[in-house]
Amino acid sequence: MASGCEACFLKRYAERKPDSWLARLWRWHTGWCPGWRAYQRKLTETKRQDTPS
Repeated sequence: MASGCEACFLKRYAERKPDSWLARLWRWHTGWCPGWRAYQRKLTETKRQDTPS
């Protein structure tokens, strides 16, 4: 399942302009968004698989 978080307009904008009100909205949104949590878990799992033991 591909995550929309990778291509999200708010995420990209917040990365470019971290002091904007949209960036604050993005950070607030990530505090409760189940899609963002799933995206973060996927990134963690991918990082673990890429790291040699």
